[in-house]
Amino acid sequence: MSTLAVIAIVVVALIVLAVLVSAARRSSQRREIGHAQADAQHDDVRHHRERADESRTEAAIAEERAKRAKVEAELDEERANSRERELSE
Repeated sequence: MSTLAVIAIVVVALIVLAVLVSAARRSSQRREIGHAQADAQHDDVRHHRERADESRTEAAIAEERAKRAKVEAELDEERANSRERELSE
């Protein structure tokens, strides 16, 4: 084989090797991006669940405050009626 043919074969082999390495890197990067996106989506789901829990807690607190306000209003009404009866006597 001539020297020129050997050089051509080596150059082609190096080019093929470079293409394979480049494809492997791209594949690896895509995989890493896919994992990062999946992690981000899981974090997003976790965040939404936490916000939902917070909203439920706030709603429960608001409901309890409303019940207390209703009881206080009823008690004030009862006191007003009692005072009114005392004044009528």
